[in-house]
Amino acid sequence: MARKWRLPLLLVPLLLGPGLLHSSSAPPLVLNTWPFKNATEAAWRTLASGGSTLDAVEHGCAVCEREQCDGSVGFGGSPDELGETTLDAMIMDGTTMNVGAVGDLRRIKNAIGVARKVLEHTAHTLLVGESATKFAESMGFISEDLSTNTSRALHSDWLARNCQPNYWRNVVPDASKYCGPYKPPSILKQEGPSHKETGDNHGHDTIGMVVVDKMGHTAAGASTNGIKFKIPGRVGDSPIPGAGAYADDSAGTAAATGDGDILMRFLPSYQAVEYMRRGEDPTIACQKVISRIQKYFPNFFGAVICANVTGSYGASCCLTPSTHSNIVSDGRSSHLFSAEAFSKSGFILPFGKKCHISEHVKNQPAPRCLRHTSAAH
Repeated sequence: MARKWRLPLLLVPLLLGPGLLHSSSAPPLVLNTWPFKNATEAAWRTLASGGSTLDAVEHGCAVCEREQCDGSVGFGGSPDELGETTLDAMIMDGTTMNVGAVGDLRRIKNAIGVARKVLEHTAHTLLVGESATKFAESMGFISEDLSTNTSRALHSDWLARNCQPNYWRNVVPDASKYCGPYKPPSILKQEGPSHKETGDNHGHDTIGMVVVDKMGHTAAGASTNGIKFKIPGRVGDSPIPGAGAYADDSAGTAAATGDGDILMRFLPSYQAVEYMRRGEDPTIACQKVISRIQKYFPNFFGAVICANVTGSYGASCCLTPSTHSNIVSDGRSSHLFSAEAFSKSGFILPFGKKCHISEHVKNQPAPRCLRHTSAAH
């Protein structure tokens, strides 16, 4: 029989092959994408001190915003085409089904905090752009420049590379060779797409967090600064309920990370919760969501984490060999990975890409490590 830890232990369940394992532990539970352990621990401490699931999600994501986790969360990362960093965030209460979210938030560092204010002080769900900033200021948030020397250097380097990569297509001048401004070609000159996906989303590490307390109450949230060099005004999946995250006390909670422009088309977090509502194990629910997206976009990059109200949890992600072609030798077009091996030190998946979830639970069995991979179907 596995030993039981006397104190809560922060682990890193790693996304491995679809040997459909699952993990279960009585709530409370804090689970988030990527190995952002400080965020996980902050959320756990909030629950342990008597805070609500919403408090835990807000405090956990706020840590990543302050620490600029992987440069993909918070200020000073992912400048858009004009060099500005903007933020997206969302928080959802699975007990009341209330949601607060912000998109394209400018000059405000604490995006998840502003999203919480939208939830608590308005009848709306999502505020965007400059108007979201004005709302934040009215709520007492300080307006300040989100750019840093790092983000300015990223933008300068991008301009020096003739604005490569970018997210334009079917425009003139040729977006694969030149900077804009761009315009649509005339009907006579239009010959089809001149620019394909950049593939630059593969290093994008949004924090998505799900929380289940000891009473089975759920909450979920996400925070990100989007993708590098996005077209100004772009909003990804993170602030969209059902896409970036979703929670429902009657079933469970889920969150997503990866290529937001693709993920948001499938509402993966909502779909995962609905699979769990039908009785699916969280790992299988996540895997089904990823498989559904792969039918249309076999080379997309993304992951979903899932937890039900009893404390079982799982995850699944898709990595593409095109991202790490120097490592891949089997020639398969894509792979599907499901959670569940546990290791403190980390585990390198095929293609050289780490794909983590971080979690905090009570009485978790001792760490174990298993590996199994297989092609997605």
